[in-house]
Amino acid sequence: MTDYTSRTLATCARSVLLTLAMAAPAIAGDFFEVEPGVDLYYEDHGSGLPIVFVPGWTFTTQVFEHQIEAFAKDHRVITFDPRSHGRSTLTLEGNNYVTQGADLAKLLDHLKVEKPVLVGWSFGCLTTWEFIKTRSVDAASAHMCIDLSPTPLTGNDGDWAEGSVAEIAELYSGIQSAEGQRNVINWYADEVMIEQDYTPELSRWIVDQSTKSPPFVAAAYLAAGNFSNYLETAKEVDAKLPSAFVIADHWSDSAKAYLAVHTPNSSVQAFGGHMMFWEYADRFNRVLAGFIAQIE
Repeated sequence: MTDYTSRTLATCARSVLLTLAMAAPAIAGDFFEVEPGVDLYYEDHGSGLPIVFVPGWTFTTQVFEHQIEAFAKDHRVITFDPRSHGRSTLTLEGNNYVTQGADLAKLLDHLKVEKPVLVGWSFGCLTTWEFIKTRSVDAASAHMCIDLSPTPLTGNDGDWAEGSVAEIAELYSGIQSAEGQRNVINWYADEVMIEQDYTPELSRWIVDQSTKSPPFVAAAYLAAGNFSNYLETAKEVDAKLPSAFVIADHWSDSAKAYLAVHTPNSSVQAFGGHMMFWEYADRFNRVLAGFIAQIE
Protein backbone atom coordinates (compact mmCIF):
# COMPACT_ATOMS: atom_id res chain seq x y z
CA MET A 1 0.00 0.00 0.00
CA THR A 2 1.46 3.37 -0.99
CA ASP A 3 1.79 6.32 1.38
CA TYR A 4 -0.77 8.17 -0.75
CA THR A 5 -3.28 5.34 -0.43
CA SER A 6 -2.72 5.14 3.33
CA ARG A 7 -3.28 8.85 3.76
CA THR A 8 -6.41 8.73 1.60
CA LEU A 9 -7.89 5.86 3.61
CA ALA A 10 -7.08 7.61 6.88
CA THR A 11 -8.77 10.79 5.69
CA CYS A 12 -11.86 8.85 4.59
CA ALA A 13 -11.99 7.02 7.91
CA ARG A 14 -11.89 10.29 9.87
CA SER A 15 -14.67 11.70 7.70
CA VAL A 16 -16.84 8.62 8.25
CA LEU A 17 -16.29 8.72 12.02
CA LEU A 18 -17.19 12.42 12.15
CA THR A 19 -20.34 11.78 10.14
CA LEU A 20 -21.39 8.89 12.37
CA ALA A 21 -20.70 10.87 15.55
CA MET A 22 -22.74 13.83 14.38
CA ALA A 23 -25.57 11.61 13.15
CA ALA A 24 -25.76 9.67 16.41
CA PRO A 25 -28.72 10.55 18.64
CA ALA A 26 -28.01 12.35 21.89
CA ILE A 27 -28.20 10.41 25.14
CA ALA A 28 -31.87 9.96 26.00
CA GLY A 29 -33.28 12.50 28.43
CA ASP A 30 -36.69 13.38 29.81
CA PHE A 31 -39.31 16.12 29.69
CA PHE A 32 -40.65 18.51 32.33
CA GLU A 33 -43.80 20.59 31.89
CA VAL A 34 -42.59 24.03 32.89
CA GLU A 35 -46.04 25.54 32.31
CA PRO A 36 -49.24 24.19 30.75
CA GLY A 37 -48.45 23.09 27.21
CA VAL A 38 -44.70 23.82 27.40
CA ASP A 39 -42.35 20.87 27.95
CA LEU A 40 -38.61 21.27 28.40
CA TYR A 41 -36.31 18.49 27.25
CA TYR A 42 -33.50 17.93 29.75
CA GLU A 43 -30.70 15.52 30.55
CA ASP A 44 -29.58 14.58 34.06
CA HIS A 45 -26.42 12.48 34.38
CA GLY A 46 -24.22 11.27 37.21
CA SER A 47 -24.14 12.27 40.86
CA GLY A 48 -22.24 14.66 43.08
CA LEU A 49 -21.82 18.42 42.92
CA PRO A 50 -24.38 19.63 40.33
CA ILE A 51 -23.14 21.42 37.22
CA VAL A 52 -25.77 23.02 35.00
CA PHE A 53 -24.87 23.77 31.37
CA VAL A 54 -27.10 26.24 29.49
CA PRO A 55 -26.81 26.43 25.69
CA GLY A 56 -26.83 29.67 23.77
CA TRP A 57 -29.04 31.22 21.10
CA THR A 58 -31.04 28.50 19.25
CA PHE A 59 -28.67 25.68 20.30
CA THR A 60 -29.29 22.52 22.30
CA THR A 61 -27.91 20.02 24.79
CA GLN A 62 -25.86 18.50 21.96
CA VAL A 63 -23.22 21.22 22.10
CA PHE A 64 -22.17 20.03 25.57
CA GLU A 65 -21.54 16.42 24.54
CA HIS A 66 -17.87 16.57 25.56
CA GLN A 67 -18.65 18.17 28.92
CA ILE A 68 -21.32 15.58 29.74
CA GLU A 69 -18.90 12.77 28.96
CA ALA A 70 -16.10 14.28 31.05
CA PHE A 71 -17.91 15.62 34.10
CA ALA A 72 -20.74 13.12 34.64
CA LYS A 73 -18.15 10.63 35.91
CA ASP A 74 -17.77 12.54 39.18
CA HIS A 75 -20.54 15.16 39.18
CA ARG A 76 -24.23 15.53 38.54
CA VAL A 77 -24.48 17.13 35.10
CA ILE A 78 -27.71 18.76 33.95
CA THR A 79 -28.45 20.47 30.66
CA PHE A 80 -31.61 21.29 28.75
CA ASP A 81 -33.10 22.60 25.54
CA PRO A 82 -34.69 25.97 26.38
CA ARG A 83 -38.26 26.59 25.26
CA SER A 84 -38.56 26.73 21.46
CA HIS A 85 -35.11 25.09 21.15
CA GLY A 86 -34.29 21.55 20.09
CA ARG A 87 -36.71 18.98 21.47
CA SER A 88 -38.51 21.37 23.81
CA THR A 89 -41.95 22.73 22.92
CA LEU A 90 -42.14 25.37 20.22
CA THR A 91 -44.18 28.19 21.73
CA LEU A 92 -45.32 31.67 20.73
CA GLU A 93 -44.79 33.07 24.22
CA GLY A 94 -41.82 33.47 26.52
CA ASN A 95 -39.07 33.46 23.90
CA ASN A 96 -36.81 35.69 25.98
CA TYR A 97 -34.16 35.28 28.65
CA VAL A 98 -36.24 36.48 31.59
CA THR A 99 -38.64 33.61 30.95
CA GLN A 100 -35.77 31.26 30.23
CA GLY A 101 -34.28 32.07 33.64
CA ALA A 102 -37.64 31.34 35.28
CA ASP A 103 -37.86 28.07 33.34
CA LEU A 104 -34.42 27.09 34.63
CA ALA A 105 -35.47 27.83 38.20
CA LYS A 106 -38.56 25.63 37.83
CA LEU A 107 -36.55 22.81 36.28
CA LEU A 108 -33.97 22.86 39.07
CA ASP A 109 -36.73 22.89 41.68
CA HIS A 110 -38.29 19.88 39.94
CA LEU A 111 -34.94 18.06 40.01
CA LYS A 112 -34.29 19.14 43.62
CA VAL A 113 -31.00 20.77 42.66
CA GLU A 114 -29.51 23.20 45.16
CA LYS A 115 -26.54 25.53 44.74
CA PRO A 116 -25.32 24.29 41.37
CA VAL A 117 -22.29 25.45 39.44
CA LEU A 118 -23.86 27.42 36.60
CA VAL A 119 -22.16 27.37 33.20
CA GLY A 120 -23.77 29.43 30.45
CA TRP A 121 -22.63 29.65 26.87
CA SER A 122 -23.22 32.86 24.92
CA PHE A 123 -26.81 34.04 25.49
CA GLY A 124 -27.12 31.13 27.92
CA CYS A 125 -25.20 33.38 30.33
CA LEU A 126 -28.22 35.69 30.32
CA THR A 127 -30.28 32.76 31.56
CA THR A 128 -27.87 31.97 34.39
CA TRP A 129 -27.60 35.63 35.40
CA GLU A 130 -31.40 35.94 35.35
CA PHE A 131 -31.65 32.87 37.58
CA ILE A 132 -29.25 34.48 40.07
CA LYS A 133 -30.96 37.87 39.80
CA THR A 134 -34.35 36.41 40.77
CA ARG A 135 -33.23 33.64 43.13
CA SER A 136 -30.27 35.48 44.74
CA VAL A 137 -26.56 34.95 44.45
CA ASP A 138 -26.75 32.37 47.24
CA ALA A 139 -28.69 30.05 44.93
CA ALA A 140 -25.48 29.08 43.09
CA SER A 141 -22.10 27.73 44.16
CA ALA A 142 -20.16 29.29 41.29
CA HIS A 143 -20.70 30.85 37.88
CA MET A 144 -18.87 30.52 34.57
CA CYS A 145 -19.82 32.54 31.50
CA ILE A 146 -18.57 31.30 28.14
CA ASP A 147 -17.98 34.17 25.75
CA LEU A 148 -20.62 36.80 26.43
CA SER A 149 -20.55 40.33 27.78
CA PRO A 150 -23.09 41.14 30.52
CA THR A 151 -24.03 44.09 28.27
CA PRO A 152 -24.28 42.62 24.76
CA LEU A 153 -25.21 45.91 23.07
CA THR A 154 -24.18 49.24 24.57
CA GLY A 155 -23.53 51.61 21.69
CA ASN A 156 -20.33 52.77 23.39
CA ASP A 157 -17.06 52.52 21.49
CA GLY A 158 -14.55 50.27 23.20
CA ASP A 159 -17.09 48.27 25.21
CA TRP A 160 -17.07 44.50 24.99
CA ALA A 161 -20.27 44.03 23.00
CA GLU A 162 -21.78 41.79 20.33
CA GLY A 163 -21.36 44.51 17.73
CA SER A 164 -22.68 47.89 16.70
CA VAL A 165 -26.37 48.66 16.44
CA ALA A 166 -26.05 48.54 12.65
CA GLU A 167 -24.37 45.12 12.73
CA ILE A 168 -27.00 43.62 15.03
CA ALA A 169 -29.76 45.12 12.86
CA GLU A 170 -28.23 43.43 9.82
CA LEU A 171 -28.21 40.06 11.60
CA TYR A 172 -31.80 40.56 12.71
CA SER A 173 -32.90 41.33 9.17
CA GLY A 174 -30.96 38.35 7.85
CA ILE A 175 -32.78 35.73 9.93
CA GLN A 176 -36.34 36.61 8.97
CA SER A 177 -36.59 33.69 6.53
CA ALA A 178 -35.57 30.04 6.77
CA GLU A 179 -32.97 30.45 4.03
CA GLY A 180 -31.63 33.62 5.60
CA GLN A 181 -31.40 31.95 8.99
CA ARG A 182 -29.39 29.05 7.54
CA ASN A 183 -27.07 31.47 5.75
CA VAL A 184 -26.48 33.56 8.87
CA ILE A 185 -25.79 30.51 11.03
CA ASN A 186 -23.36 29.05 8.51
CA TRP A 187 -21.55 32.37 8.15
CA TYR A 188 -21.37 32.91 11.91
CA ALA A 189 -20.23 29.36 12.62
CA ASP A 190 -17.49 29.52 9.99
CA GLU A 191 -16.26 33.01 10.85
CA VAL A 192 -16.75 33.21 14.62
CA MET A 193 -17.61 29.89 16.25
CA ILE A 194 -15.22 27.36 14.71
CA GLU A 195 -11.50 27.69 13.95
CA GLN A 196 -10.97 24.29 12.30
CA ASP A 197 -12.12 23.44 8.78
CA TYR A 198 -15.85 24.06 8.58
CA THR A 199 -16.75 20.84 6.80
CA PRO A 200 -20.16 20.00 5.28
CA GLU A 201 -20.68 17.46 8.08
CA LEU A 202 -20.01 20.06 10.76
CA SER A 203 -22.22 22.57 8.97
CA ARG A 204 -25.14 20.13 8.94
CA TRP A 205 -24.68 19.33 12.63
CA ILE A 206 -24.69 23.01 13.61
CA VAL A 207 -27.45 24.15 11.25
CA ASP A 208 -29.71 21.20 12.08
CA GLN A 209 -29.55 22.13 15.76
CA SER A 210 -30.02 25.84 15.32
CA THR A 211 -32.88 25.69 12.84
CA LYS A 212 -35.01 23.66 15.24
CA SER A 213 -35.85 27.21 16.35
CA PRO A 214 -37.70 28.78 13.38
CA PRO A 215 -37.00 32.34 12.23
CA PHE A 216 -39.62 34.04 14.42
CA VAL A 217 -38.12 32.38 17.51
CA ALA A 218 -34.53 33.09 16.48
CA ALA A 219 -35.40 36.75 15.87
CA ALA A 220 -37.20 37.09 19.21
CA TYR A 221 -34.28 35.63 21.14
CA LEU A 222 -31.72 37.67 19.18
CA ALA A 223 -33.52 40.90 20.06
CA ALA A 224 -34.11 39.86 23.68
CA GLY A 225 -30.48 38.89 24.13
CA ASN A 226 -28.94 42.01 22.67
CA PHE A 227 -31.22 44.33 24.63
CA SER A 228 -30.37 42.61 27.94
CA ASN A 229 -28.20 44.17 30.62
CA TYR A 230 -26.94 41.98 33.45
CA LEU A 231 -23.95 44.05 34.47
CA GLU A 232 -25.13 44.61 38.04
CA THR A 233 -25.82 40.89 38.47
CA ALA A 234 -22.42 40.01 37.02
CA LYS A 235 -20.82 42.44 39.46
CA GLU A 236 -22.64 40.83 42.38
CA VAL A 237 -21.54 37.38 41.23
CA ASP A 238 -17.98 38.66 40.91
CA ALA A 239 -18.06 40.00 44.47
CA LYS A 240 -19.72 37.04 46.19
CA LEU A 241 -19.09 33.83 44.20
CA PRO A 242 -16.25 32.07 42.42
CA SER A 243 -16.66 33.57 38.96
CA ALA A 244 -14.98 32.87 35.63
CA PHE A 245 -15.15 33.92 32.01
CA VAL A 246 -13.83 31.89 29.08
CA ILE A 247 -13.66 34.08 25.99
CA ALA A 248 -12.77 33.73 22.32
CA ASP A 249 -9.44 35.00 21.05
CA HIS A 250 -10.92 37.32 18.44
CA TRP A 251 -12.19 39.88 20.96
CA SER A 252 -10.05 39.04 23.96
CA ASP A 253 -8.43 42.49 24.20
CA SER A 254 -11.71 44.37 24.58
CA ALA A 255 -13.21 41.63 26.76
CA LYS A 256 -10.29 41.55 29.18
CA ALA A 257 -10.24 45.35 29.48
CA TYR A 258 -14.00 45.42 30.15
CA LEU A 259 -13.86 42.61 32.71
CA ALA A 260 -10.88 44.13 34.51
CA VAL A 261 -13.01 47.20 35.21
CA HIS A 262 -16.35 45.59 35.98
CA THR A 263 -15.57 42.08 37.34
CA PRO A 264 -12.00 42.30 38.64
CA ASN A 265 -12.24 39.19 40.83
CA SER A 266 -13.29 36.85 38.03
CA SER A 267 -10.76 34.60 36.34
CA VAL A 268 -10.44 35.04 32.58
CA GLN A 269 -9.17 32.56 30.00
CA ALA A 270 -9.01 33.28 26.26
CA PHE A 271 -8.59 30.73 23.48
CA GLY A 272 -10.28 29.45 20.34
CA GLY A 273 -13.49 30.70 18.81
CA HIS A 274 -16.98 31.20 20.18
CA MET A 275 -17.49 27.43 20.49
CA MET A 276 -14.10 26.66 22.02
CA PHE A 277 -15.63 24.41 24.69
CA TRP A 278 -16.65 21.99 21.92
CA GLU A 279 -13.76 22.44 19.50
CA TYR A 280 -11.03 22.38 22.16
CA ALA A 281 -12.92 20.30 24.69
CA ASP A 282 -9.90 18.88 26.52
CA ARG A 283 -8.46 22.33 27.18
CA PHE A 284 -11.81 23.78 28.19
CA ASN A 285 -12.57 20.85 30.48
CA ARG A 286 -9.25 21.33 32.27
CA VAL A 287 -10.14 25.00 32.83
CA LEU A 288 -13.58 24.10 34.16
CA ALA A 289 -12.24 21.29 36.35
CA GLY A 290 -9.71 23.67 37.89
CA PHE A 291 -12.43 26.23 38.51
CA ILE A 292 -14.73 23.69 40.16
CA ALA A 293 -11.88 22.42 42.32
CA GLN A 294 -11.99 25.77 44.16
CA ILE A 295 -15.33 24.87 45.75
CA GLU A 296 -15.05 21.10 46.20
